[in-house]
Amino acid sequence: MNISLVKAVTKDADTIHKMQLLSFMPLLEKYQDYETSPANEAIDKTIARIEHSLTDYYIIMDSITPVGGIRIIKMDSSRCRVGPVFILPEYQGKGITQKVFERIAQIYADADVWELDTILQEQGNCYLYEKLGYRQTGKTEIINSKLTLVSYEKHVNREGCDAAGL
Repeated sequence: MNISLVKAVTKDADTIHKMQLLSFMPLLEKYQDYETSPANEAIDKTIARIEHSLTDYYIIMDSITPVGGIRIIKMDSSRCRVGPVFILPEYQGKGITQKVFERIAQIYADADVWELDTILQEQGNCYLYEKLGYRQTGKTEIINSKLTLVSYEKHVNREGCDAAGL
């Protein structure tokens, strides 16, 4: 796999939106979170995210094939937030997300703190983020009887090493 990130512009919104719907649809069907699921969002929200002044949106590429997307929100000079991040179902489980997070850490080397939310019930996602050095903050949000969002943070020092020494 040859994974790279291509910074998105407004004309990429349709591609990103279609991949987002395909990527999140299994979770929407499983958890029925119609109010919060990225699989239930209009393209206008994707366009607004791409055009937001504090956001960098990237298309995740495998060679010349778009396989997902990641949005980075620059909260301040040393804090970034990831959301959403998604990989098309047929490309999941191949280590792409780990490579993407490594690349993002290089691009945003000045970030001391990284934040993201995920579904508590999706143990594979929780395991992945914990493997990448993220830790649960203790903040959760119950969306419905099937789904709880859990917040994660990762603290790094200026040399790009995990603050815990990992």
